Amino acid sequence: MSALSSIPLPLQAILLLVASNVFMTMAWYGHLKNMATAPWYIAALVSWGIALAEYLLQVPANRIGFQQAGMSVAQLKIIQEVITLAVFVPFAVFYLKEPFKLDFLWAGLCMVGAVYFIFRSP
Repeated sequence: MSALSSIPLPLQAILLLVASNVFMTMAWYGHLKNMATAPWYIAALVSWGIALAEYLLQVPANRIGFQQAGMSVAQLKIIQEVITLAVFVPFAVFYLKEPFKLDFLWAGLCMVGAVYFIFRSP
């Protein structure tokens, strides 16, 4: 029995989505700091390579969530959006040195509403 099998299926999907989102955020925005002077096509190729790692985590995450954990596609999408904001804000503030804005908080509160509506019982 592997260590992963002891983790509940919904949590497996969420953890894989968190990991994939770290790669996605780096692929989409990391080049703004790391490759600012490189030609755009070099940055695009490097980002594409990073995005491959994101897909290698995201595809199994969505399959586990949908096929095994019984989540709907809409639920998986909202979870992904919440994770995206949770990963992006610290990345933008600490890595890219963007100022923290209250708009991040308001966006997060909107996401709480989205989670409520997508997970509530019919």
